[in-house]
Parts: sequence; C-alpha cells; structure tokens
Amino acid sequence: MKPALPRGLRPRLVVAFVLVAALSALVTAALTFRQARSAILDRTQNSAVHDLRLQIDSLAPNLPPDPTDTDLRTFARQLDRASGSRAWHTAVSRDGGPLIGTAADIGGALRDATRSGDATFYERVEHAEGPRLLIGMPIDYAAGHRGTGGGGGSGRGGEAGSGAAAAKPSGLVAYAAMSLKGERADISALITAAWAGAVPALAFAVVPALFAARRVLRPVRQLRTAAEKITSGALGTRLDVAGKDELASLTGTFNTMAATLEQDAAELRRMEANARRFAADVSHELRTPLAAMAAVTDALDEDARSEALPPDTADAVLLISDETRKLTAMVEDLMEISRFDAGAAELRLDDVSLGTVVHKTLQLRGWREPDEVITELPREDPRIRVDARRIDVVLANLIGNALRHGAAPVTVRATATPETLVIDVADNGPGIPDEVLPHVFDRFYKADVARTRSEGSGLGLAIARENARLHHGTLVAANLPGGGAVFTLTVPRTLPQEDQP
Repeated sequence: MKPALPRGLRPRLVVAFVLVAALSALVTAALTFRQARSAILDRTQNSAVHDLRLQIDSLAPNLPPDPTDTDLRTFARQLDRASGSRAWHTAVSRDGGPLIGTAADIGGALRDATRSGDATFYERVEHAEGPRLLIGMPIDYAAGHRGTGGGGGSGRGGEAGSGAAAAKPSGLVAYAAMSLKGERADISALITAAWAGAVPALAFAVVPALFAARRVLRPVRQLRTAAEKITSGALGTRLDVAGKDELASLTGTFNTMAATLEQDAAELRRMEANARRFAADVSHELRTPLAAMAAVTDALDEDARSEALPPDTADAVLLISDETRKLTAMVEDLMEISRFDAGAAELRLDDVSLGTVVHKTLQLRGWREPDEVITELPREDPRIRVDARRIDVVLANLIGNALRHGAAPVTVRATATPETLVIDVADNGPGIPDEVLPHVFDRFYKADVARTRSEGSGLGLAIARENARLHHGTLVAANLPGGGAVFTLTVPRTLPQEDQP
C-alpha cells in the first residue's frame, strides 16, 4: 500500500523544505564526521608513532651488538613500561622470526611489510576487544648505536623514519599494539553531538518553512478567491500586482483574463439584449397586421370551402390561410418566450381539477380518446393549484410533439402526492436519438439539419420548460426501455408564499 502524499501546497512546501534541510544537515554532518574522524585517528596514530620512536631511540643503544632473546624480552618490557597512558604492548622480532614480548597478535601482513627493515608501517585493525593500532618499526645500526629505521611510505600507512645517513638494517623490528577504544568513544560522542545538533535544526527548519509557505501561498489564495468571485459573476474583480516574480506575472495574467472576460460578457449581454428586444419588437409589430390577415383569411376560407371561388383560387386561399395561422402561432410563441426572457411572465393560480385541465387540453385541440391519446388519471381527481393556462400550454406542446414525431396513441399518465404532481407524456415512436436528447429543449433546434421547415415554431418545448420552471417544477425528457419517448412534468402542489397571487 502506497503511503498517502500530503494534500495541498502548504504541507508539500513544508515537507520539501524540511527534507532539503534534513539532507543538507545530513551531508554536512557526514562530511564533518568524516573529516573529524580522520583527524582524530591520524593525530593519535602520528603521536603514537612519534612516542614509540622516541622510546626506541632512547632504549635501543643499550642493546648488545648481538642481543639474545632475554635481551630482546627485557627491551620489550622496557618499552611497555615507557608507554604511559597509551598502554601499548610491544614485541621484538629478529630476521622475521617469532615475536618476543607481550604483543602477540601482530598480523602477517604488517610483518611482511616491515621485513625489508627500512620503513615504519602501521595499520588499524578490528579486534575482539575493540579497534587497535598496530605499528611496525625497524631498528637500525647508526653511528655505533642502534636507532629507528627511516625510508619511504607504505600502502597501509608508512612513515619516514629519522635514522642517520650511515644507518644499516639490524634485522630487528619492534612492534607495538595499542587500543583505540578512547578514540572510538570520541568519534561516537561526535556522532551523538551531530545528531543532537541536527534534530533541533530540523525542528527550527519548520518555522521558516511555514513562513515561506505562507508567503508563497498568499498570492495563490488571493487568486483562488478572485477566481471564485469571477465564477459567481463579479467580473470586475482585480488583484494588486506586487513584485516581479512568477506569481506577480501570474497575477497580471489573471487581471488581463478577467478584463477580457468582463469585456466579452458585456458584449454578449448587449448582443443578447438586442436580439431579445428585436424579437419582441418584431413580434409585437407583426401581431396587428397578422390579426387583420387572419380575419380576412377566415372569411375567405368559408368562400373557398363553399366552392364560391374557382378551384385554383380556393387552393391558394387555403394555403395562405394555413400559412397565416402558422405565422400567427410563431409570433405568439416569440412573444411568449420574450416575456420569459424579460422576467415579465406571471402566474395566475387557481384551484382546478386535474382531470378538467387534461381533458380540456384534448378537446380544444380535437385529439380523440383513445385513438390518439390515452389518459390514465387518479380516480379521486385531485385538485391542484396551478396556472391552468400555462399547464394547458405545457400539455399541448408535449402531446402535439409526441403525435408529430412519435406514434399514436400517446399516453398521458398522472400521479399526485400531497406534495407534488407528476404527469408523464409517452408515445409509441422510435424514441429520441441519443445525440438529440440533450438538445430537445433548445430553441429552434432541429434534429435533422436537412429539414428546413417544421410544422411548429421550434419554441414549443422551450416554452413548456419555462412554464414548468415558473411553477418551480421540472420538465425532463427520456427514452422508454421498450421504445418511445417520455416527457415528465413535475410541479409542486403548493407553491412558495411569494408566488401566491
């Protein structure tokens, strides 16, 4: 299971800041520890070699020219007593022979390195009792007495000696073994001190991390607040640009974007208002001449149907009459949608019978039951408080749309609860294509782009939805599982007090 990452910029910035501080402290502590450890061990090593050389230079002249094992054992004991606080153990070997003395655990590698007898060698080794420093120092003849050997360095840590120019190998090598427990303790104390200093440093690093995160996130929070204001419609929101960094550049870009949005929104509102005003004005201006045309065409219809006119003239009169009625219906729909856009549509509520509203809609349009429309209404015929004219418009648009684009019979099914009224209008047609379904309530939307004209105005479903919203209800479209489309009107049976007449 992956560990959860911190959410939000603040914890991420704090974590990143602390991690950088921790890494820096760790690298610094590691480098410091390495240098200090090398310094401690090198100082101890050089000091021990120097002290051992002094003691050998002081005691070696007392050895006979051809010392016996007893002489060498005595010499080793003298070196042990002269060790002081270093408490080393020494031994002497002649010509690579066995060790004589108290230092018995001298490795073969060190003995091989000192076999030539011309340089001092040393090495640090791990022992069961702790770390040790091993020194191998040749004893040379020099100017009638013995002295420590000189020469070059070695891979394990060789050191030039201080022998005289006339020195020559004696075949004797002194070895010393001393404990480095004290130095290890000093190094451990150094590690402890490094950790003791790193932990408070990390704790203190949180404070500047929080401060830095606050300074970085303040412009981000301001941008978020400003974006929320613009989302809510306050397009005049602007931010003060402070500094010249990337956040300041982002703030400037935000202000430019907000100004562009405000300008575009104002232009769109102006164009939309002009379009609505144009539609309303044109509809209003067309209403009077259309009323006169409708009166004339109604009179001519009677003559055309009574065969008082020649056949060609009668057909032309009927065509004009039919188109005049369509144009009149479109103008009425445009005026109705204009009232919704202007917020001038009003509810005229009344207590009516649900059955009366539905059957009156069918009778006014001449839709027959059950050939064209099947009604399934509650037996108790509930009373509803609605604007009967607007509910009639909704039902007429839904049923008419189902008969034109679906297949008869259309089923009108109503259910009522104490809170809501639900009316379903379903047809037996092929249903609404999936790509058309989201747009059925759009104004003037045509599912078939090749169809240039339709029998309706293209506003019927849009007007129906606006009437549903005016009643604080909803109107949705869907497809039935077995085929056919269904429109569902849901309105509350009791409207809010402010909408009561």
